[in-house]
Order: sequence, then C-alpha cells, then structure tokens
Amino acid sequence: MKRLCIVVLLITGFILPLSAAHIRGGELYYQYLGPGLGSNTSKYRVTLKLYIDCGQNNEGQLDENAVLTIFTRPSNDYYGDIVNAPMVSEEFIRYDPASNPCITNPPRDVCYRLRYYEAVIELPDTPSGYTISFQRCCRIEGIRNINPPSNDFGATYQCLIPGTGSLASAPKNSSPRFTAGDAVAVCRSSNLSFNFSATDTDGDSLVYELCNAFAGGGPNNGQNCASCPTPIPSAPPPFGSLSYKNTFSGASPMGPDVKIDRNKGIMTGTAPSNIGQYVVTVCVTEYRNNVPINTHRKDIHIKVSDCIPLKANLKPDYAYCDDFNVVFRNEQVNPTGSVYTWDFGDGTEAQTSTVADGTIQHQYQAPNNYRVKLKVVLAGQCLDSTSTIAKVWPGSFPKFSFNGACIFTPFRFLDESTYTYGSVNFRRWEFGDETTSADTVRQSKSPTWKYNSLGTKTVQLIVGSDKGCIDTLSQAVEVKDKPDLTIPFKDTLMCNVDSLQLMAIGDGVFKWTPNDQMVNPTSGTPVVNPQRTTTYTVTMTENRCVATEDILVRVVDHVTLNAGADTTICTTDTVALNPVSDGLRYTWTSVPQTRLFETTDKYPKTVPLEKTKYIVEARIGSCLANDSVSVRTVPYPIAAAGPDTTICFEDTATLMGSMNGSSFRWEPLNAMSGTDRLDPKVYPLRSRTYRLLVYDTLGCPKPGIDEVFVKVKDEIIAFAGNDTAVVKQQPLLLHGSGAPLFEWSPESGLNQTSNNSPIAVLDADASYIMRTFTEEGCFGLDTINVKVFNTLPDIFVPNAFVPNSLNSKLEPKPVGISSLDYFRVFNRWGQMVYQTSEIGKGWNGMINGLIQPTGTYVWIIKGTDYTGKTVQRKGTATLVR
Repeated sequence: MKRLCIVVLLITGFILPLSAAHIRGGELYYQYLGPGLGSNTSKYRVTLKLYIDCGQNNEGQLDENAVLTIFTRPSNDYYGDIVNAPMVSEEFIRYDPASNPCITNPPRDVCYRLRYYEAVIELPDTPSGYTISFQRCCRIEGIRNINPPSNDFGATYQCLIPGTGSLASAPKNSSPRFTAGDAVAVCRSSNLSFNFSATDTDGDSLVYELCNAFAGGGPNNGQNCASCPTPIPSAPPPFGSLSYKNTFSGASPMGPDVKIDRNKGIMTGTAPSNIGQYVVTVCVTEYRNNVPINTHRKDIHIKVSDCIPLKANLKPDYAYCDDFNVVFRNEQVNPTGSVYTWDFGDGTEAQTSTVADGTIQHQYQAPNNYRVKLKVVLAGQCLDSTSTIAKVWPGSFPKFSFNGACIFTPFRFLDESTYTYGSVNFRRWEFGDETTSADTVRQSKSPTWKYNSLGTKTVQLIVGSDKGCIDTLSQAVEVKDKPDLTIPFKDTLMCNVDSLQLMAIGDGVFKWTPNDQMVNPTSGTPVVNPQRTTTYTVTMTENRCVATEDILVRVVDHVTLNAGADTTICTTDTVALNPVSDGLRYTWTSVPQTRLFETTDKYPKTVPLEKTKYIVEARIGSCLANDSVSVRTVPYPIAAAGPDTTICFEDTATLMGSMNGSSFRWEPLNAMSGTDRLDPKVYPLRSRTYRLLVYDTLGCPKPGIDEVFVKVKDEIIAFAGNDTAVVKQQPLLLHGSGAPLFEWSPESGLNQTSNNSPIAVLDADASYIMRTFTEEGCFGLDTINVKVFNTLPDIFVPNAFVPNSLNSKLEPKPVGISSLDYFRVFNRWGQMVYQTSEIGKGWNGMINGLIQPTGTYVWIIKGTDYTGKTVQRKGTATLVR
C-alpha cells in the first residue's frame, strides 16, 4: 500500500504545483447487471459522478482515471485489487439567467463540469456486503459552512453494496438515481427550493435526510494534499466528517431555517445571508419490504448568490391575538419596484404596498379566520401570488403565578391566562431546572415541580388557545435553601423592670419560643418582660419552607458606668471622652458649659478652653447610672523660628529662633550647624523650610511649632565668552551673561565697564575679568583672553592633525572674524565628512562614530569679519593615524 502511494507521487510530481482546489461535489452509485460468472456472485456497474468547477482547466485535477477501493463490511478490511475506473463522458450544466427574468441580479457563474467514471465489478454475495469508496484532494477555497482553510479538506464518496443479512434479495439492488437540476439560483436571505428527489428502479421506498459530508484525500483524513492527492488505496471506513463552522452541521448545512422533506427530497427554507459556496450532503435510505437495505449519498456545493427573486411568500397561517389592527408583510424582500396587492378576506377593498417587503396595516372589524391573498407584480410582467389564513381573535391575556421558595420543597404553578375568544387548548411548562432535561409538563393548568439546586430559575409557559393564539411567558423563580428571615438585632440588654419588643422581618408565619411572659407570640413583633437573661427562638414558615433565628435578651438590674480617668490636654485640642459602660443610651453635660459635638454619643468629642467637668448618664431602659470626668487644659509652648530669609547659592544664613518652654529641637538637621542653639547656621543648596519645636513640663504633651523659610537663589553661571583673537585696533564686542548686573576689569581698552556687552579696541594681548551679580549681592566671575594680531582679518587652518594627540582636531583659527558661515571637509571622493558654523569646533577624523583612514582631505571655509567683509579660504589637510 505504501508503494502505490509513492508511485503516484512520482507520476504526478511534475504537475502537482499546477493543481487547483476545485472539487464541488460528487456521488458514487451502482447498477445491478445480474449474476456474476462465479457461484453466488453479482455483477455491478459502478459510476463515479464528479462535480468540478467550470472555471478550472488545470489537468492536475482533471484525472483521466478514478481509483476505487473496495472494503468488506462490517470489518472494513481492504478487499481485493484496486479498481481503475476510466472517464467515459463529460458534460457542463449551467444556470441560465434568462430562464427566470423575475430574478434581479441573477447569478452568472453557477456552472458544474460533470465527469463520469465507470467500472464493472463482480463481487461474492455476503451477509454484510461491501463499501466502495473514492477519495480525492481538494475542495474549493472559502466554503462558507466549513472551517478554513476549506481547501485543506478533500472529499470521500462512497456507495454501499447490501448483503444478504438484511434481505436475501438485497444484493440484487441498484442505487437510487437523483433527479437532475443542480444548476439553480439560490438567492441570499430568500426562500429557496432545491430538488434532491431520486428514483429507484427496484421500486424501493426512499426516505431523505441531510447528513455530514465526508473529508478525504487531505490532511484531515490522515493524508497530505500536496504529497498524495489520490490515496491508493483510500483510507478505510468509517470516514471522517468535514469540520463545520458554528451554527452549521451536516443536518443544518445552510443554517437552521433550511430543512428537507423526508418523503419528497425537496430542500426548502430561507437561504443564508452570506453569499458563497455551501457543502450540502443528502442521504437517501432504501426500504424494501419495510427493511432498510442501503443508504446512498450525494454531496454538492450550492452557491448562494447576491440575487433577489420575486416571490410571494407567506406562512400557512398567522395568529393576531392583541387587537383588530394587524400588520402583514411578505416573508422576504423582493426586487426594487415590486408592487404588493393585499386582499384581506373581509370584503374590504384590496390595498397595495410598494415597500421592500410589502408591509401593510389593516383594521378588522370582527373576530374571525380570514383568507388573505397576496399578489406581487414586478415591471408589469413578473407575477407571483399566494394566500394564508389570518386568525384574528384579539383579547389574549397570558399570565401565570407560583408559590414556593425552597429547595426540595414543591413549587406550585398556576396558569391564569384568559382569552376573550376561545379557550386554552395547549400548555407547555418549562421549569428551567438545569439538573435534568425532563423538566417539562404539558397541558396541566397547575403543575408542581421540586428543584434540586439553588439559584434563580427561568420558568417558561407556552400557552395557546383553540383560536390559534400562542404566547410565551417567562418569569424568574428563586430557589432558596430557606426563606428570607431578617433579625434587626440578635443580642440586646434590658432592665428587669421593663418590657422589650422583639422584631423579625419576613413573609411567612411566625412562632416564638419560649412564649411565657410574651405578648403576640405568633407575630413578627412580640413583647417580652423576662426577669432573667433569656434566648428567644423565632421560627418562620413560608410555603412549607422553614427558617429559624435566635435573639439573646440579657436582663440586668443596674447599669455599669466608669466615665474614665481625669486627663490633661493642650489648649485648642479636641479630646474624645471614653467611658466604660454597658448602657444603651447616654446623655452628657459639662461644667462650665462647653461645646460637645454629640451629647448622646457614648464617645463624644469636645474642645474645652479651660478645666472642665463632664457628667454622663447611662441608661438601660429604666435602669440608670451617673459618673463624671475632668479635663484640664494647658497652653502650647511658644515657638518662634525667626523671619524668613534669602541667601546666595552656597552661602550661609543664621536662624534667629526664640521660645517660651523648657526645651527645643530643630528639624531637619541636614545642612545645619549649631543644632543645639536657637541661632544655628544653615547652608542648604536649595530652598528649604526649617521647623522649631518647643516643649515644656506644664502638662501639654505636644510641642509648639513654628517654621522659617530659607530661600536659596539660583547659582550664577558667569560666562564672559570664549577666548578669541582679533586684529590690532579692530573693535571687539564682548558679551557676558549670568546675572542682571555686570562689572568688567581692567578698564583699559573698554568703552564701558558696567554692562554685559562692552567694546574693546586693543593694540596688544589682554585678559578681562567679568563680575556678574544680583541686587542681593550674589555674584559669579569669569575671564576672557584676547590675542591681538598685527595682520588683516583671516582664518587659519592647520595642514595636518593627529586624532588622540595634542593636535587632535582639524579646527579653524579665525582672527578678526565675527561669525563663521561654514567650515566643510571632504574626502577624496567628494563626500562631505564634516561641517560646522560654530567657532571653536573642528573635525575629529570620524563619521557617525566610524574612524576614517589616513589621507588628504579638502576643506573650505567662509566667515565675516567685524567690518562686514567676507573671508573665504580653501585648502587641504592630512589626517595622520
């Protein structure tokens, strides 16, 4: 078997790269020819009908021979030799757009190239029969109902030769033959009808169903499309199904709205909204003497197109159960320009509609079943019509109720639906019980259901009347482990001379124990007057569900109260009073009277301004107790950190603190010397706030605090300019920066010394010191050196430089030049390797971080002197490594 696959690879290896994925369906059927030459054998003509895309002419897929493989049933063992079936005929079937002028935008590419392959075989009659199969790669790309890539899937077509085990006559059988008519127009979102009916020469009964298409000849059938497109022999049964996309399956290949008539083989319904190819497989089962003897399959790709057919399409009947004003519409959208004419069946004049789906509204005057007729016309020549029954019986009021609340306890439901006309003739309850699939009851008006799990269930009642009204109601039902019982308090105190009202909240029936010395023991709010501590239990029953809770009532004959120890606080501080007591209610007063934020709180807050006595009364019903606590106030120690100050960068300030207390400390301590003094020195590098904390021993537990802010001026960066060179007696404009004020020295050669840009006229080399300062006296210094030449303004460039040495850059030296327009350096190929317009910059012998080789480089330079004249020079320089 492995050798055969290798042979095919060698034969087809040169044409496989040209092959295309364009199989569009097929079937394998047979005809009984009579007894075979051997004893107890039968002869059959086996035919493979292969659908291929008309647009493909590639010989890589158009095989001249089909390889058939025979397997025994039910073992699926390989039987005998491989059958080679040559092609015997070929035909093309196409959909003719002119065949139905009432379809807008008809498809023009619905075409099948049919190839027929035949072989005659002789097989021994056996009890179980045989499976004959053909496998080939590959199907077309982009199939809508198959997971991509669909052209990775091949196809398997099979026929079953029945055995004598079902009926003695079963081997004398021919496959059903499907009726022609595959090239039809199927328009998206429109009504479709596709004929899968078949005839049977043996007179057997036929039953149809939609079924899975088989994969084969591809990677999803254990084969590789590219390396073995026609497995020899084919893989044995059972054959794997194609991988259908979500919402699609073999039984619903075009969606849930498309079905097949099991007796007639006509597939009808509403086509999918997405255009493209859909794989559809039909299985037709032969029954002989009520015994199934064979199942035959047809696999085809149906094209859904972007066309619009003209169709009057209504359901068999409609129920209108709300009121007499009803709305009709066609069940599909027809081509633009369609005119709908409606006869409402009540003797009123027919009406027309031109909206896309023919929607129209009509007011009936009396209840009845009306025969409604619809005619749709397009362009005066295309016409279609249909009729339906409109059941107009308004006054439908569906409703149901239930009682029950708990798990394992039956819920009782009641259908309370009413109808103005007719009566209920159909009910279906769905109880939403996820623990079983048998949670439905039919017809019962008042069913019960016991849930086995907690949570919210969605109960649904589908109820209908004998007038055709059907309604669906849904209601959420909560299944609890016990009823909702709420106890506002579970532990409380009471005085032994008082009565107490207990409280329980719920929707059930209450029962309290013990119920001696209790008034209304079956209510949610009984009154008790126990003489000792007692635990009361409440039991609430709701719809046969039971919940219980306990309330502890502690009975006392006095109130314990300790207002707390006397204390001292700092004046203006807030203090919280902290009594120890089992009281339930409190009342506070003060002497002298002062502010209390909450006089009835157990722990009130207060701000006494002098020594104050606070009196508290604690109560438990009629039992009460009194106590008091004193709060003494002591003023905060006085701290004065001194005035804010400003210092220069890297300067020092002396803080001027003072106090009225027994001790002090400063914080933070960094950048401070003399931290044990009230006048420490500080030298922060940035502005900072210092705090002085003063303590005393008079009773105030907190320090007095004051702050001082030390502002540090920004550092002055003095810059008098880069050292430069000028020509003798040529004016030099200096330019300093750093602070608002300036002072230059010495005065010789300067026209002024007190601004940032004096002019110097020199006969000899000179150095100037620039002092720049602020009004606060902060300053910085810098120096500029000026070299004076006895020559005309010029620019000098060295003729050689050595990177990483003293003369490491090729840097121009301007003399008497006020600005540099450019300095450019080029290599011997004319590539510019460097340029700048800044005086003091030069080339370091590198380009983008790459070292340049030793050699001669050309430079050009242009500048402007102090009189405005242009100075240009050019030359060469040698880079030495």
